[in-house]
Amino acid sequence: MSSFKKGGIYILSSPSGAGKTTLVKKITKNKNFSVSISHTTRPPRQKERNGKDYYFTSKNHFKKLIKKKEFLEHAKVFDHYYGSSKDLVLDKLNKGKNVVFDIDWQGTRQIRNKKLDYKLLTIFILPPSKTELFKRLVKRERKNMKTVKKRMKGFKKDLSRWKEYDQVVINDNLKKCYNKIMTLIKNKNKTELNKYVINQHIKKLLI
Repeated sequence: MSSFKKGGIYILSSPSGAGKTTLVKKITKNKNFSVSISHTTRPPRQKERNGKDYYFTSKNHFKKLIKKKEFLEHAKVFDHYYGSSKDLVLDKLNKGKNVVFDIDWQGTRQIRNKKLDYKLLTIFILPPSKTELFKRLVKRERKNMKTVKKRMKGFKKDLSRWKEYDQVVINDNLKKCYNKIMTLIKNKNKTELNKYVINQHIKKLLI
């Protein structure tokens, strides 16, 4: 029996601060959707809890897990490591759960290249404007301008990865963006991507 009748993999990526984590949490409130909780070496942000938001670990322990090939994907992002547990993810998929990932382009590429026998949909989230992105980062990072500037510096590089994704959605309104993503999932990605509209938006973001 084909495992395509089991759970599917849904990946959300975006420039830092575009809202993918909020969207992932909203999507996984739906029945039969589960978030892939990543391991990370970065310190917890305010209100983040170990085992719920991330599995927080040391750099040395993370590297040991890499050597043991415990990760389905892993990457270094802004000086910290992130990785998805292979056993935890595959267990959920084989039980019929749809697994939603909040990862960057590096992890997305690794999962795609593995050609796993599960349905895969990758979605890139864009902010409505660079100004709005900056505001979200300032709020999220609690005015830690050093961190904000570091993330804004990587913005252009992150944007260039959108062409590697099946779909691109602009997060100008959380409810609207969420509904668009759920429609894409329910319609099994049969909606054609309007590359002209996305290209025009990307140009505005780069001004």
